[in-house]
This record gives sequence, C-alpha cells and structure tokens, in this order.
Amino acid sequence: MDHSDGRGHERMSASRYFATRFSTLKPPLNKLPNPIRLLRMLNTQQWLFFLVGFLGWTWDAFDFFTVSLTLSNLAKTFGRTNADISWGITLVLMMRSVGSIAFGIAADRYGRKWPYIVNMILFIILELATGFCNTFEQFLGVRAIYGIAMGGLYGNAAATALEDCPSPARGIVSGMLQQGYAFGYLLATVFARGLVNTTPYSWRPLYWFGACPPLLLIIFRFLLPETQAYQERQQIRNSTGNLAGTFVSEGKVALRRHWKLLTYMVLLMAGFNFMSHGSQDIYPTMLTNQYENTPDQVTITQVVANLGAMAGGTTVGFLSQSFGRRFSIIVVSIVGGLLLYPYTFVSNEGIIAAAFFEQFMVQGAWGVIPIHLMELSPGSFRTFVVGTSYQLGNLVSSASSTIETTIGERFPLPPLPNGTPRYNYGIVICIFMACVYVYVIALTFLGPEYLGRDFHAENDEDMAAAAGGKIQGMHSNAFERESGSDHTLEKVNGDETEKIERV
Repeated sequence: MDHSDGRGHERMSASRYFATRFSTLKPPLNKLPNPIRLLRMLNTQQWLFFLVGFLGWTWDAFDFFTVSLTLSNLAKTFGRTNADISWGITLVLMMRSVGSIAFGIAADRYGRKWPYIVNMILFIILELATGFCNTFEQFLGVRAIYGIAMGGLYGNAAATALEDCPSPARGIVSGMLQQGYAFGYLLATVFARGLVNTTPYSWRPLYWFGACPPLLLIIFRFLLPETQAYQERQQIRNSTGNLAGTFVSEGKVALRRHWKLLTYMVLLMAGFNFMSHGSQDIYPTMLTNQYENTPDQVTITQVVANLGAMAGGTTVGFLSQSFGRRFSIIVVSIVGGLLLYPYTFVSNEGIIAAAFFEQFMVQGAWGVIPIHLMELSPGSFRTFVVGTSYQLGNLVSSASSTIETTIGERFPLPPLPNGTPRYNYGIVICIFMACVYVYVIALTFLGPEYLGRDFHAENDEDMAAAAGGKIQGMHSNAFERESGSDHTLEKVNGDETEKIERV
C-alpha cells in the first residue's frame, strides 16, 4: 500500500496538499524483517540484474572520480590551476543530462540491455582517450563527450536492479545499489594510490586501467535478458498494434499528468547532487593542500569515508522501508549538518572519524534515492525519468567543484615550503554544505512519497490511458507472478496482495 500520499496528492488543492506535509511525514513503522531474509527473497535472476546494475554504477563513479583524485597532477601536466582543471568535472556533470535523455528514452523504448552495452563501449573508448590527452583543450573535449556516456547509465542501472525486486526488499536493495557510487570512489582512491605517480606516465595509467573492466560488464549484460517489468510493458504495447504510437502516447499522458512531479524531482536531485559533490569533489584537495596530508593519509581518510558511505547507504535504505523515504532523508540530513564542523575543521587524525560519519549521512540520504525516484516515476518512462531527473540535478549542481575551488582561492593560507599556494577550502565546504542541507530538508519535507508502489504494468493508470484501456482483457485482474526465491506467488487483485504458498 502506498504510504503518505498514495497518488491522491495530484488531485489535491495546493492548500490541502501543504496541510498534509506534517501528517504524511509520520513514519509508518512497518515491521522490518531480518535483512538476510529480505535478501533471500530475490531469486537468481533478480540478483544478477542487481549485480549488473550495481557494477555499472560502480564504474560510472570510478571514472568520474579519477579527475577529482588527479586534479593537481592534471593541473601540473597542462600548466593550469586547480580551478581550471575542475572544469573537467563541471563539463561532465553538465553533459550527463544529454546522455540521460538519449539513453533513457532508448532504454524505455527498446529495452535495458543494448543502451547499457553501448554505454560501456563508450566508457572504454573515452577513458582511453582521456589517458592520451596532451593539451587542456583535448582534455575538456573528451570529458565533455564522456559526460554524455556517463549520463545514460544511472537510470538504466536503477531500473535494471530494482524494477523486478520484491517490494519488501526494495529499501535495502536500493541502499546497496546506491553504494556502487561510494564503492567506485573507494576503488578509484585505491587504484589512484597504486597507479598515479608510480610510473613515468604520471596520472595516465589510472585512466587506461579504467577502460578495462567495462569489457567484462558488456559480456555480463549481454548474457542477461530484459527485466520482467519491461517485457510486460512491451507486451502491452505490442497488443495495441502500434508499438511506437503507444509509446509516444504514454509520454504525452505522463507529461500531462505528472509535469509538476517531474519538476519537483529535478529540483530535489539538484540538492542531492550539490550534497554529494559539495562534500566530496575537492575534499582530497583540501586534505592535501590545506592540511598538508601525505598521499597515504589522504588514501586512508578517503577509504574510511567511503566505507562509512557504503554502511550509511545500506543502513538508511533498509530503515526507510519502516520509517518512510522522506523521514529518513530529513533525519540523516540534520545529523550530517551537525557533523560539518569536524568534517572540515579538524586537522589531526580525528578527521578520519569525522569523514566516516559525514559520508555515512550523505550517502545514507542517497541510499533512499534510487527506490524513492523509482516509486515517484511514471512507470512507462521509469528509466528516462529516474536518469534525467538525476542528471538534470547534476546539471544544476555541475559547478559545485568550480564554485568551491574558486571561492576557496579567496581565502589564502601561507604557501607550502616548495612555494605551492595554499587555500582554506574547509570553510568554503562547510558553509556551502550547510546551505545545501537546509535546501534538501525543505524540498524533501514539501515533496510526495509513494512507499510500496506497484511497478507492474497491469496496475499502471497511465499505461491504461495510453493503450486505450487495452490492458484489461490481456490479463485478468488477478494474476500471478514470481515474488522471489521463497517459493511463493503473489496474487494481486486491485489493491489487495496476498502470499500464496506454491503447491
């Protein structure tokens, strides 16, 4: 059953909707089963879908953070400032929305498999190209094109991993999926320490290595079928006799009915992307430049921070199944704000603990996002809406690192012994993130929630409208489907769901 708002909020007056924001924030306190039991609900195919989505998102993050972790090396190679090189990060974030639109529509229209494979092929080509760049202009050009490829992956990875997932397990699986981002950052940190400045090629081997694992992911995804949820929708489109026309009709229905919701999702994701990039992108630079940490110290701090991120995302994603999506995001955002001072102003070994808990909260909030966006999205355009709202949010927040490095250079500190300029990046990160947390808390409080929404096509009002009511008759109102490896079936009739033991 949908928590809080169901779908009725779209029919409410504005005054009535705002009046319900406090009452709908109350946690439903659904009983949380043993998390191991929840994970056992996924059958083999569902686990494979999760893994291919998780690993794709992991490598998306790995490739993105290679620039953050080699910022100073790139600046030295190309004879530019850190602020100049940060435009390589900004351009990627700006161009990702182009990729999310193109690949999102392709995935919703033609299936999840081939857009994913094309993404990975582009990852290989463009990561190799980055490693061979000889001028700053070449670097910016390649990274801009890279942003398009990266932008197409998130929505596809989320849809592949989650749309066939049994409903009770969605929260914990969402949290686990999102931590591909933190896991990718952790891997990038470790491999940067092992590959950067350990050969005559400086930063380049890190990018060359980044082009290798996507080849394995291409093979992995090629061997898997389309998700069951996508196949159901394709079957309904085929039954109308005009597959392309039905798909276009679904888009018109979704935009007409949900444009306000889609706008809200973009604004929410802008806040979330400011939160992650604002807390992470120049943090290694702060540790190295402001606090004069050695490469080993930076590596340890970043690894611990990302372990905290993975723990936070999985934990809060799991708890959101009981406490609700909005309530969970708001609570961890408040705690994250309280931890900003030690995260940016502690200069001794204690900063390691601060980094762990700050990223626990940042990625704890993020752990709710994949399933929250999936539940909010119109079913027929789930990949497009999830990916595009995420990437348009990235577009809005794309200048995070450039803003922070540029403002940080207005707070100079005594130079390093070798004459390298030093800046007080910590105060900028702290103030910037405080503003972001306030924004995220306010947007989350004002927004809707569809906890437990049914992802199957038979219960999709938008698809029924686009197909001219032809869903009825293709399937009975009561139908059976696999719910997981616990060998039960779900029988769905209207809003009622019951478990039936398989005989």
